Amino acid sequence: MPILLAYIEASFHTPVHKGGGVYCLVCYDVNTEKKEGRRRLRRVAQVCKNFGQRAQYSVFEVNLTPVQHKQMVSALVKIINEEEDSLRIYRIMEPREKFIQSWGREMVRNLEEPVIL
Repeated sequence: MPILLAYIEASFHTPVHKGGGVYCLVCYDVNTEKKEGRRRLRRVAQVCKNFGQRAQYSVFEVNLTPVQHKQMVSALVKIINEEEDSLRIYRIMEPREKFIQSWGREMVRNLEEPVIL
């Protein structure tokens, strides 16, 4: 395991809110010039949807337990092409509302509340 990934994983083992998870932003940039890239893009988006809510086209807000974090990172790293794509996961400090500023269409969402479609 690369040193950076080991460091990031270690930081996810201390829950910071009563729900026991850690709030994060998952951001990705997948090269879609080729058919394989467009397929990777769909697969990355699907994995992110399984763990959280879309905040922007290539940005998801997730609330992860340490086990879920490992599962998500493992799935995403298997999909991306490290020579062509980029994947970043940022931990959001608590309380989220204090550290996130949002303008425009979508405001900050409460990830612990159900989503009404």
